[in-house]
Amino acid sequence: MDKRGMLDRVAENAEERLLLSRVWDQYDRCRGKNIPAVTAFLSPQEQQAARRLLQAMGVSDGFIFWGGYDGAERCQLHFLPDWTEEPDGEAIRAIHCTWYRGDTLTHRDFLGSLIGLGLTREKIGDILVGTESADVLVSAQVADFLLSSWEAAGRVKLHLSEIAPEEIIPPEVKTKEIRDTVSSLRLDSVVSAGFSLSRGKAAEAIQGGRVQLNWMNCIKPDRMAAEGDVISLRGLGKCVLETVGHETKKGRVFVTIKRYL
Repeated sequence: MDKRGMLDRVAENAEERLLLSRVWDQYDRCRGKNIPAVTAFLSPQEQQAARRLLQAMGVSDGFIFWGGYDGAERCQLHFLPDWTEEPDGEAIRAIHCTWYRGDTLTHRDFLGSLIGLGLTREKIGDILVGTESADVLVSAQVADFLLSSWEAAGRVKLHLSEIAPEEIIPPEVKTKEIRDTVSSLRLDSVVSAGFSLSRGKAAEAIQGGRVQLNWMNCIKPDRMAAEGDVISLRGLGKCVLETVGHETKKGRVFVTIKRYL
């Protein structure tokens, strides 16, 4: 199948088609010139789309998703020539930000100030905000500009320095474990348990396009979930269906869900 036909089959919309076309271009660049090639930062949903494309192309190796540190959510897709197994260490740079202790900054403050400087989201990786400092992963092309021009987030003055990505210490992620039983592994049942909603409210959220299953939009309440699935609900965050246990005598299923707070 040619490139146009493949993209028509794999992409879910015009925006995703453009994204996957760029991914394909970097794949061709790597294979054609035998050099590393890197995409922009991809969201988890975009990473899933890229994986679908690579699977459809029959590509199973020679690439890695890397966001600058283990466990990164936003990652670049690195295509690797046959002479290396490591991602391009110069493609991502880390900026360490500090500010006056009496001030409070949020992820939204940082992202808003970066967008206000003219950066697009694809140039920005994870923004790891602590109580007195933050680490921001960015594409190498924009790091020098930020170090010389980025002065504040919101109304809070920033002090910037560059650190090596391996120096990053991600803030502790707060979660809670939910142990419950569900009538079945239907998505609406799992959403209901994971986000403390009624089954009806969960179904409405799914049908209203507010729920993603493994970073893909899902509007079918009767879609079956499975152990390890990541479920996001716009406005309420995400949870992971960690374990699926045995059935009770009444036919309900024991589940353990990790809810991100």
